[in-house]
Amino acid sequence: MGAARGRTSRRSAAAQQRRSQLVGAVGVLLAAVVPAYLWHDVVADIAAASSGGLDTATLVGWAPWVLMALGLLCAVPILVEHLRDRDRRFHRPGTGAWVGWGVSLYLMGFGLATQVAQIHGLHS
Repeated sequence: MGAARGRTSRRSAAAQQRRSQLVGAVGVLLAAVVPAYLWHDVVADIAAASSGGLDTATLVGWAPWVLMALGLLCAVPILVEHLRDRDRRFHRPGTGAWVGWGVSLYLMGFGLATQVAQIHGLHS
């Protein structure tokens, strides 16, 4: 009876891990798609207005999307760490700092993009 319970708990742990990986992947995908859907017209106007130089208006206009992209890029080391063999010599567990930086940068960019979109709405 005890051996069957051990197999069941291992299966449920593996199923829980697969489910959490799927939720994480869908979350990162949604985080990449939702801003493009919400503010595609704002990004198009910023791209059309930027003259190729690095003036203040161009930097301020692109800052939210750069912050969100950096936040999404913080998911790459998490993925690499997940795919690496845990029995290797230089395996270091722990990606909490990457998660923290990714969420912080993404939320700062999302909040700033909301403000840029509101300002864009006033001037269009």
